Amino acid sequence: MATAAILTANDVLTLAKPLELDSGQRLDGVRIAYETYGTLSAARDNAVLVCHATTGDQHLASRHPITGKPGWWDRMVGPGKPIDTDRFFVICPNVLGGCMGSTGPASLAPDGAAYAMRFPVITIRDMVRAEVALLEALGISTLHAVVGGSMGGMQALSLAANWPHIPERVLAIAATATMPAQNIAFQEVGRQAVMADPAWQGGDYYGSASTPDAGLAVARMTAHITYLSEASLTQKFGRRLQDRASKSFGFDADFQVESYLRHQGLSFTTRFDANSYLYITRAMSYFDLAEEHGGLLADAFRATKARFCLISFDTDWLYPTELSRRMVHALNAVGAPVSFVEISAPFGHDSFLLDVPALDRVVTGFLGR
Repeated sequence: MATAAILTANDVLTLAKPLELDSGQRLDGVRIAYETYGTLSAARDNAVLVCHATTGDQHLASRHPITGKPGWWDRMVGPGKPIDTDRFFVICPNVLGGCMGSTGPASLAPDGAAYAMRFPVITIRDMVRAEVALLEALGISTLHAVVGGSMGGMQALSLAANWPHIPERVLAIAATATMPAQNIAFQEVGRQAVMADPAWQGGDYYGSASTPDAGLAVARMTAHITYLSEASLTQKFGRRLQDRASKSFGFDADFQVESYLRHQGLSFTTRFDANSYLYITRAMSYFDLAEEHGGLLADAFRATKARFCLISFDTDWLYPTELSRRMVHALNAVGAPVSFVEISAPFGHDSFLLDVPALDRVVTGFLGR
Protein backbone atom coordinates (compact mmCIF):
# COMPACT_ATOMS: atom_id res chain seq x y z
CA MET A 1 0.00 0.00 0.00
CA ALA A 2 0.96 3.66 -0.28
CA THR A 3 3.31 4.87 2.42
CA ALA A 4 4.74 8.10 3.78
CA ALA A 5 3.71 11.53 2.52
CA ILE A 6 1.38 12.28 -0.34
CA LEU A 7 2.92 11.79 -3.78
CA THR A 8 1.36 13.78 -6.58
CA ALA A 9 1.89 13.11 -10.28
CA ASN A 10 0.53 15.24 -13.13
CA ASP A 11 0.32 13.66 -16.54
CA VAL A 12 -1.49 13.60 -19.87
CA LEU A 13 -2.34 10.36 -21.67
CA THR A 14 -3.02 10.25 -25.40
CA LEU A 15 -5.33 7.37 -26.20
CA ALA A 16 -3.89 4.95 -28.73
CA LYS A 17 -7.30 4.09 -30.19
CA PRO A 18 -10.12 6.34 -31.42
CA LEU A 19 -12.83 7.01 -28.85
CA GLU A 20 -16.25 5.95 -30.11
CA LEU A 21 -19.00 8.27 -28.85
CA ASP A 22 -22.70 7.82 -28.10
CA SER A 23 -23.48 10.25 -30.93
CA GLY A 24 -21.99 7.81 -33.45
CA GLN A 25 -18.99 10.04 -34.02
CA ARG A 26 -15.47 9.29 -32.91
CA LEU A 27 -12.48 11.26 -31.73
CA ASP A 28 -8.89 10.44 -32.64
CA GLY A 29 -5.89 11.23 -30.47
CA VAL A 30 -7.92 11.96 -27.34
CA ARG A 31 -5.84 13.38 -24.52
CA ILE A 32 -6.79 12.83 -20.89
CA ALA A 33 -5.10 15.03 -18.29
CA TYR A 34 -5.02 13.53 -14.82
CA GLU A 35 -3.41 13.62 -11.41
CA THR A 36 -2.53 10.72 -9.15
CA TYR A 37 -1.86 10.70 -5.43
CA GLY A 38 -0.24 7.97 -3.37
CA THR A 39 1.25 4.72 -4.64
CA LEU A 40 -0.33 1.86 -6.55
CA SER A 41 0.08 -1.38 -4.60
CA ALA A 42 1.93 -4.37 -6.08
CA ALA A 43 -1.41 -6.18 -6.36
CA ARG A 44 -2.97 -3.11 -8.06
CA ASP A 45 -5.94 -3.40 -5.72
CA ASN A 46 -5.93 -0.02 -3.96
CA ALA A 47 -6.94 2.35 -6.76
CA VAL A 48 -9.67 4.93 -6.12
CA LEU A 49 -11.05 6.91 -9.05
CA VAL A 50 -12.38 10.33 -8.05
CA CYS A 51 -14.59 12.04 -10.64
CA HIS A 52 -15.00 15.80 -10.58
CA ALA A 53 -18.14 17.92 -10.76
CA THR A 54 -19.28 20.23 -13.57
CA THR A 55 -16.66 22.94 -13.27
CA GLY A 56 -13.98 20.94 -11.49
CA ASP A 57 -10.80 19.47 -12.90
CA GLN A 58 -7.99 17.05 -12.12
CA HIS A 59 -6.47 19.29 -9.43
CA LEU A 60 -8.11 17.34 -6.67
CA ALA A 61 -5.69 17.89 -3.80
CA SER A 62 -2.94 20.01 -5.33
CA ARG A 63 -2.71 23.76 -5.81
CA HIS A 64 -4.55 24.95 -8.91
CA PRO A 65 -2.09 26.25 -11.51
CA ILE A 66 -4.32 29.17 -12.57
CA THR A 67 -6.04 30.30 -9.38
CA GLY A 68 -3.35 29.28 -6.90
CA LYS A 69 -6.07 27.90 -4.63
CA PRO A 70 -5.90 24.49 -2.91
CA GLY A 71 -7.37 21.52 -4.75
CA TRP A 72 -11.13 21.34 -4.86
CA TRP A 73 -11.24 18.35 -2.46
CA ASP A 74 -8.05 19.00 -0.55
CA ARG A 75 -9.92 18.55 2.73
CA MET A 76 -10.99 15.03 1.71
CA VAL A 77 -7.91 13.60 -0.04
CA GLY A 78 -4.48 13.19 1.52
CA PRO A 79 -2.53 11.32 4.22
CA GLY A 80 -4.84 10.34 7.05
CA LYS A 81 -7.86 11.98 5.41
CA PRO A 82 -11.08 10.14 4.49
CA ILE A 83 -9.64 9.23 1.07
CA ASP A 84 -6.31 8.29 2.58
CA THR A 85 -3.32 8.52 0.25
CA ASP A 86 -1.24 6.54 2.75
CA ARG A 87 -3.49 3.66 1.77
CA PHE A 88 -5.06 4.40 -1.61
CA PHE A 89 -3.75 5.24 -5.06
CA VAL A 90 -6.07 8.08 -6.07
CA ILE A 91 -6.67 9.01 -9.71
CA CYS A 92 -8.53 12.14 -10.78
CA PRO A 93 -8.91 12.86 -14.53
CA ASN A 94 -10.10 16.03 -16.22
CA VAL A 95 -13.24 15.00 -18.11
CA LEU A 96 -13.49 14.67 -21.87
CA GLY A 97 -14.76 18.06 -23.07
CA GLY A 98 -12.93 19.85 -20.28
CA CYS A 99 -10.43 22.67 -20.54
CA MET A 100 -7.54 21.74 -18.25
CA GLY A 101 -5.60 19.49 -20.60
CA SER A 102 -8.16 16.90 -21.70
CA THR A 103 -9.47 17.01 -25.26
CA GLY A 104 -12.31 19.50 -25.56
CA PRO A 105 -13.64 22.25 -27.84
CA ALA A 106 -10.54 24.39 -27.27
CA SER A 107 -8.25 21.56 -28.43
CA LEU A 108 -6.77 21.47 -31.89
CA ALA A 109 -8.64 19.38 -34.44
CA PRO A 110 -6.74 17.37 -37.08
CA ASP A 111 -6.74 20.43 -39.38
CA GLY A 112 -4.74 22.42 -36.80
CA ALA A 113 -7.54 24.78 -35.79
CA ALA A 114 -9.51 24.62 -32.55
CA TYR A 115 -12.50 22.31 -32.67
CA ALA A 116 -14.80 25.01 -31.26
CA MET A 117 -18.38 23.98 -32.13
CA ARG A 118 -17.13 21.25 -34.45
CA PHE A 119 -16.39 19.26 -31.31
CA PRO A 120 -18.94 16.42 -31.13
CA VAL A 121 -21.62 16.55 -28.46
CA ILE A 122 -20.62 14.18 -25.68
CA THR A 123 -22.39 12.31 -22.88
CA ILE A 124 -21.51 11.34 -19.33
CA ARG A 125 -20.97 7.80 -20.65
CA ASP A 126 -18.45 9.19 -23.16
CA MET A 127 -16.57 10.86 -20.31
CA VAL A 128 -16.46 7.53 -18.50
CA ARG A 129 -15.31 5.72 -21.67
CA ALA A 130 -12.28 7.99 -21.69
CA GLU A 131 -11.68 7.32 -17.98
CA VAL A 132 -11.89 3.56 -18.52
CA ALA A 133 -9.29 3.90 -21.29
CA LEU A 134 -7.09 5.79 -18.84
CA LEU A 135 -7.43 3.01 -16.27
CA GLU A 136 -6.52 0.42 -18.89
CA ALA A 137 -3.42 2.41 -19.84
CA LEU A 138 -2.42 2.53 -16.18
CA GLY A 139 -2.82 -1.23 -15.93
CA ILE A 140 -5.75 -1.01 -13.51
CA SER A 141 -8.52 -3.54 -14.16
CA THR A 142 -10.49 -3.10 -10.95
CA LEU A 143 -11.05 -0.20 -8.59
CA HIS A 144 -11.29 -0.36 -4.84
CA ALA A 145 -13.81 2.44 -5.30
CA VAL A 146 -15.12 5.11 -7.61
CA VAL A 147 -16.15 8.31 -5.85
CA GLY A 148 -17.86 11.46 -7.07
CA GLY A 149 -20.15 14.29 -6.09
CA SER A 150 -22.73 15.95 -8.36
CA MET A 151 -21.63 15.30 -11.96
CA GLY A 152 -18.83 13.21 -10.49
CA GLY A 153 -21.49 11.02 -8.89
CA MET A 154 -23.16 10.63 -12.29
CA GLN A 155 -19.86 9.36 -13.68
CA ALA A 156 -19.52 6.93 -10.76
CA LEU A 157 -23.01 5.55 -11.41
CA SER A 158 -22.36 5.34 -15.15
CA LEU A 159 -19.18 3.35 -14.54
CA ALA A 160 -21.06 0.92 -12.31
CA ALA A 161 -23.88 0.54 -14.84
CA ASN A 162 -21.83 0.23 -18.02
CA TRP A 163 -18.56 -1.32 -16.78
CA PRO A 164 -19.86 -3.33 -13.81
CA HIS A 165 -16.69 -5.43 -13.55
CA ILE A 166 -14.49 -2.45 -12.65
CA PRO A 167 -15.64 -0.88 -9.35
CA GLU A 168 -15.87 -2.82 -6.09
CA ARG A 169 -17.42 0.16 -4.31
CA VAL A 170 -19.45 3.07 -5.68
CA LEU A 171 -19.83 6.26 -3.65
CA ALA A 172 -22.22 8.77 -5.25
CA ILE A 173 -22.74 12.02 -3.34
CA ALA A 174 -25.48 14.57 -4.11
CA ALA A 175 -26.01 12.91 -7.47
CA THR A 176 -28.78 11.65 -9.71
CA ALA A 177 -29.34 8.86 -12.22
CA THR A 178 -31.67 10.98 -14.34
CA MET A 179 -31.39 14.72 -14.86
CA PRO A 180 -34.67 16.36 -13.75
CA ALA A 181 -36.45 18.92 -15.93
CA GLN A 182 -35.78 21.83 -13.56
CA ASN A 183 -32.04 21.19 -13.68
CA ILE A 184 -32.12 20.96 -17.48
CA ALA A 185 -33.90 24.32 -17.47
CA PHE A 186 -31.24 26.00 -15.31
CA GLN A 187 -28.49 24.64 -17.54
CA GLU A 188 -30.24 25.95 -20.64
CA VAL A 189 -30.37 29.43 -19.12
CA GLY A 190 -26.61 29.24 -18.63
CA ARG A 191 -25.95 28.08 -22.17
CA GLN A 192 -28.16 30.78 -23.62
CA ALA A 193 -26.31 33.40 -21.57
CA VAL A 194 -23.04 32.28 -23.16
CA MET A 195 -24.41 32.11 -26.69
CA ALA A 196 -26.15 35.51 -26.36
CA ASP A 197 -22.81 37.20 -25.69
CA PRO A 198 -21.70 38.79 -29.00
CA ALA A 199 -18.12 37.82 -28.14
CA TRP A 200 -19.10 34.15 -28.37
CA GLN A 201 -18.93 34.52 -32.17
CA GLY A 202 -20.69 31.24 -32.82
CA GLY A 203 -18.06 29.52 -30.68
CA ASP A 204 -15.14 30.62 -32.87
CA TYR A 205 -13.57 33.02 -30.38
CA TYR A 206 -10.23 31.20 -29.97
CA GLY A 207 -7.41 33.54 -30.91
CA SER A 208 -9.82 36.47 -30.89
CA ALA A 209 -9.28 39.67 -28.96
CA SER A 210 -12.64 39.19 -27.23
CA THR A 211 -14.06 36.14 -25.48
CA PRO A 212 -17.57 35.58 -24.08
CA ASP A 213 -16.60 36.33 -20.48
CA ALA A 214 -19.76 38.32 -19.77
CA GLY A 215 -22.05 35.50 -20.85
CA LEU A 216 -20.00 32.86 -19.07
CA ALA A 217 -20.01 34.95 -15.88
CA VAL A 218 -23.80 35.18 -15.94
CA ALA A 219 -24.03 31.43 -16.54
CA ARG A 220 -21.80 30.83 -13.53
CA MET A 221 -23.80 33.23 -11.36
CA THR A 222 -27.03 31.43 -12.21
CA ALA A 223 -25.56 28.00 -11.58
CA HIS A 224 -23.90 29.08 -8.35
CA ILE A 225 -27.24 30.07 -6.86
CA THR A 226 -28.47 26.51 -7.40
CA TYR A 227 -25.48 25.12 -5.51
CA LEU A 228 -26.40 27.00 -2.33
CA SER A 229 -29.33 27.01 0.08
CA GLU A 230 -31.52 29.92 1.12
CA ALA A 231 -30.41 29.41 4.69
CA SER A 232 -26.72 29.65 3.78
CA LEU A 233 -27.24 32.78 1.68
CA THR A 234 -29.28 34.40 4.43
CA GLN A 235 -26.74 33.54 7.11
CA LYS A 236 -23.77 34.69 5.05
CA PHE A 237 -25.24 37.80 3.44
CA GLY A 238 -28.82 38.48 4.41
CA ARG A 239 -29.85 41.88 3.06
CA ARG A 240 -26.63 43.56 4.15
CA LEU A 241 -25.26 46.28 1.89
CA GLN A 242 -21.85 46.08 0.24
CA ASP A 243 -19.39 48.80 1.29
CA ARG A 244 -22.02 51.50 1.68
CA ALA A 245 -24.35 52.92 4.32
CA SER A 246 -27.40 53.31 2.08
CA LYS A 247 -28.84 52.12 -1.23
CA SER A 248 -27.37 53.73 -4.36
CA PHE A 249 -30.68 53.85 -6.21
CA GLY A 250 -28.81 52.50 -9.21
CA PHE A 251 -27.72 49.14 -10.58
CA ASP A 252 -24.36 48.74 -8.92
CA ALA A 253 -23.91 45.83 -6.52
CA ASP A 254 -25.73 47.35 -3.58
CA PHE A 255 -26.10 44.09 -1.67
CA GLN A 256 -23.31 41.81 -0.45
CA VAL A 257 -24.93 38.84 -2.15
CA GLU A 258 -24.87 40.70 -5.49
CA SER A 259 -21.18 41.51 -5.09
CA TYR A 260 -20.47 37.90 -4.17
CA LEU A 261 -22.19 36.54 -7.27
CA ARG A 262 -20.41 39.01 -9.54
CA HIS A 263 -17.09 37.95 -8.06
CA GLN A 264 -17.96 34.28 -8.55
CA GLY A 265 -18.88 34.92 -12.17
CA LEU A 266 -15.84 36.98 -13.09
CA SER A 267 -13.32 34.72 -11.32
CA PHE A 268 -14.78 31.70 -13.11
CA THR A 269 -13.92 33.17 -16.51
CA THR A 270 -10.21 33.11 -15.66
CA ARG A 271 -10.11 29.32 -15.38
CA PHE A 272 -12.86 27.90 -17.58
CA ASP A 273 -13.64 27.81 -21.28
CA ALA A 274 -17.12 28.93 -22.36
CA ASN A 275 -17.50 26.21 -24.99
CA SER A 276 -16.48 23.54 -22.48
CA TYR A 277 -19.27 24.85 -20.27
CA LEU A 278 -21.75 24.36 -23.11
CA TYR A 279 -20.63 20.80 -23.83
CA ILE A 280 -20.36 19.63 -20.25
CA THR A 281 -23.75 20.96 -19.21
CA ARG A 282 -25.31 19.43 -22.34
CA ALA A 283 -23.83 16.06 -21.34
CA MET A 284 -25.43 16.43 -17.93
CA SER A 285 -28.79 17.35 -19.45
CA TYR A 286 -28.70 14.20 -21.59
CA PHE A 287 -27.85 11.96 -18.63
CA ASP A 288 -30.50 9.29 -18.04
CA LEU A 289 -29.34 5.85 -16.90
CA ALA A 290 -32.84 4.42 -17.18
CA GLU A 291 -33.14 5.54 -20.80
CA GLU A 292 -29.74 3.98 -21.56
CA HIS A 293 -30.98 0.63 -20.23
CA GLY A 294 -34.39 0.11 -21.79
CA GLY A 295 -36.33 2.56 -19.64
CA LEU A 296 -35.99 0.80 -16.29
CA LEU A 297 -33.42 2.19 -13.86
CA ALA A 298 -33.03 -1.12 -12.04
CA ASP A 299 -31.83 -2.73 -15.26
CA ALA A 300 -28.89 -0.35 -15.33
CA PHE A 301 -27.49 -2.09 -12.25
CA ARG A 302 -28.54 -5.67 -12.92
CA ALA A 303 -24.98 -6.86 -13.67
CA THR A 304 -23.21 -4.98 -10.91
CA LYS A 305 -21.30 -6.73 -8.14
CA ALA A 306 -20.33 -3.52 -6.39
CA ARG A 307 -21.34 -2.18 -3.00
CA PHE A 308 -23.01 1.21 -3.15
CA CYS A 309 -23.20 4.15 -0.81
CA LEU A 310 -25.50 7.04 -1.72
CA ILE A 311 -25.37 10.33 0.17
CA SER A 312 -27.74 13.29 -0.03
CA PHE A 313 -28.02 16.55 1.91
CA ASP A 314 -31.22 17.83 3.46
CA THR A 315 -30.75 21.38 2.08
CA ASP A 316 -29.83 20.32 -1.47
CA TRP A 317 -32.74 21.43 -3.65
CA LEU A 318 -30.81 20.88 -6.89
CA TYR A 319 -30.44 17.11 -6.38
CA PRO A 320 -32.84 16.49 -3.50
CA THR A 321 -32.93 13.40 -1.35
CA GLU A 322 -35.84 11.94 -3.30
CA LEU A 323 -33.53 11.39 -6.30
CA SER A 324 -31.15 9.34 -4.14
CA ARG A 325 -34.04 7.32 -2.75
CA ARG A 326 -35.10 6.40 -6.30
CA MET A 327 -31.63 5.01 -6.91
CA VAL A 328 -31.80 3.07 -3.65
CA HIS A 329 -35.08 1.50 -4.75
CA ALA A 330 -33.57 0.56 -8.13
CA LEU A 331 -30.54 -1.02 -6.48
CA ASN A 332 -32.74 -2.88 -3.99
CA ALA A 333 -34.78 -4.23 -6.90
CA VAL A 334 -31.74 -6.08 -8.27
CA GLY A 335 -30.37 -7.11 -4.89
CA ALA A 336 -27.34 -4.81 -4.98
CA PRO A 337 -25.89 -4.03 -1.55
CA VAL A 338 -26.57 -0.35 -0.88
CA SER A 339 -26.40 1.98 2.08
CA PHE A 340 -27.98 5.42 2.08
CA VAL A 341 -27.70 8.44 4.33
CA GLU A 342 -29.20 11.90 4.23
CA ILE A 343 -26.83 14.27 5.98
CA SER A 344 -28.01 17.46 7.64
CA ALA A 345 -25.90 20.38 6.43
CA PRO A 346 -26.79 24.05 5.87
CA PHE A 347 -24.85 24.60 2.67
CA GLY A 348 -27.12 23.14 -0.03
CA HIS A 349 -25.75 21.15 -2.96
CA ASP A 350 -22.19 22.36 -2.35
CA SER A 351 -22.16 20.61 1.03
CA PHE A 352 -20.02 17.80 -0.42
CA LEU A 353 -17.20 20.31 -1.00
CA LEU A 354 -17.39 21.99 2.39
CA ASP A 355 -16.62 21.18 6.01
CA VAL A 356 -19.24 18.59 6.91
CA PRO A 357 -17.76 16.18 9.48
CA ALA A 358 -20.60 13.68 9.05
CA LEU A 359 -19.64 13.32 5.38
CA ASP A 360 -16.04 12.60 6.35
CA ARG A 361 -17.17 9.83 8.68
CA VAL A 362 -19.37 8.19 6.06
CA VAL A 363 -16.66 8.31 3.38
CA THR A 364 -14.04 6.92 5.75
CA GLY A 365 -16.33 4.12 6.89
CA PHE A 366 -17.43 3.13 3.39
CA LEU A 367 -13.94 3.04 1.87
CA GLY A 368 -12.68 1.04 4.84
CA ARG A 369 -9.54 1.31 6.83
